[in-house]
Amino acid sequence: MTLDRFRSVAERLLGPWVTAAARLGLSPDGVSALAFGAAVLAAVAFAVAEPAFYALGALLVLLNGWLDLVDGALARRQGVASDGGDLLDHVLDRYADVALIAGLTVGIDAYGLGFLAVTGVLLTSYLGTQIQAVGIGREYGGLLGRADRLALMGVGGVVAAAYSAPIVAGLNVVGVLLALFAVVGHLTALQRFYGAWRDL
Repeated sequence: MTLDRFRSVAERLLGPWVTAAARLGLSPDGVSALAFGAAVLAAVAFAVAEPAFYALGALLVLLNGWLDLVDGALARRQGVASDGGDLLDHVLDRYADVALIAGLTVGIDAYGLGFLAVTGVLLTSYLGTQIQAVGIGREYGGLLGRADRLALMGVGGVVAAAYSAPIVAGLNVVGVLLALFAVVGHLTALQRFYGAWRDL
């Protein structure tokens, strides 16, 4: 199950945020940049790997995800939605994904696991856009979409702040999270590929 299917529900809750962004004079691209900044700060917090910083990182990850919805809603309200804005949003999202996983990886010094996690995440996103490129439509489905990853990072950060001991195979909660992204990320990419192949 993926949280991306609830995107329309979340967008109905965005009104006050979109209004606040408009009153502050922010453009959709400006909100995208703020979302990316929140992700970078979260990555730094995760890299510190101290309880208070894990909690801070969790909040910043959730802020990144929420602002990632606000930018699109703001663009639609202002009537300025464009291919350029969509491209910028996707590029910043991918850099945010890399930064967040890098921060988690540095925090527990698990670079091999981090490599597998980031390739799984990037291939999941790549398949989504590549499917759109061949004319089937944007694919958000699969076992683990971006909304799911951000939610898991938020929850994982809170748990890591409270409990840092190993829980499975010598891995603490952050290590388990990276392993999940590695395995399920690649499975999600393959699931998206298989679904699109059947639709061709």
